[in-house]
Amino acid sequence: MIGIIGAMAVEVEQLLKNMDENSEQTISGVCFHEGKMAGVPCVVAQCGIGKVAAAVCTQTMILRYHPQIILCEGVAGGIGKDIQIGDLVIATALVQHDMDTSALGDPVGYISALQTVQMPVPEKTVRFLAECAQRVYKGHVHTGVIATGDQFVADNKKLHQLENQYGAVACEMEGGSIAQVCCMAGVNYAVLRSISDNGDQDAAVDFPTFAAESAHKNTALLLAAIPKLAGKL
Repeated sequence: MIGIIGAMAVEVEQLLKNMDENSEQTISGVCFHEGKMAGVPCVVAQCGIGKVAAAVCTQTMILRYHPQIILCEGVAGGIGKDIQIGDLVIATALVQHDMDTSALGDPVGYISALQTVQMPVPEKTVRFLAECAQRVYKGHVHTGVIATGDQFVADNKKLHQLENQYGAVACEMEGGSIAQVCCMAGVNYAVLRSISDNGDQDAAVDFPTFAAESAHKNTALLLAAIPKLAGKL
C-alpha cells in the first residue's frame, strides 16, 4: 500500500482520475480514497492546507491503512535563482521554520520529539524518485531542503532567511508535519513539490495560474514511479 497526500483539490483530482477506486471513507473530515493506481494498491487523501491538517491526515492514514510509504505531493514556492516555475523539487530533508523554542536555548526549527531540526528523507527513496523524474518530468529536477510553515510566503526577505538558515530550495505548508509524523511512526516517506511560484510579491498572482499545471506534472511522475517504487518496498 502506497499513501499519497495533497493539500488542495487541484493537487489530488488528477490522481483520482487515474485511480481504480474500490472504496472511500471519511475520518476526521478527511476523505480517504482506496484503490489501485498504475496497478498498485494506493490510498489518496486531500488533507487540507496547513501543518495540523496534514498531521491529522497522515496519522489517520498510517493507523487505518498501514502504508509502506507516504508520498506528499503538490506545489511549492521556489527559493533561490536556480529554482524556477515549472521545476520539481524532491526533498532531501524537511524543516519546520515556524517552530521556535529558541527562548529555551534550542535552535529555531528544533523538533523536540525528534531532537533535530532537519528531518531527512531516506536517501534511497530520494535517489530513486530523482532518477525517475529525470526521465519523465518536463522541467528541471532539484533535490534539497524544503521548509514548512503555517504561512503563505510572499516576501523576499523571508525567502532569503529560509535559504540562509536552512539551505532551503522551496517552501510550503504541509511537508514538514507529514515528515514529523512519519519519522515518529517509523514510516518511509518522501515529499515532491512542483514549483508554482517564486514566493515573492507576485506569488499570490502566480500561484493560481501555475498550480494546476504543476499538479498535472506531479501526476505524470507518480504514475510512472509508483509501479517501480512498489517493487522496491
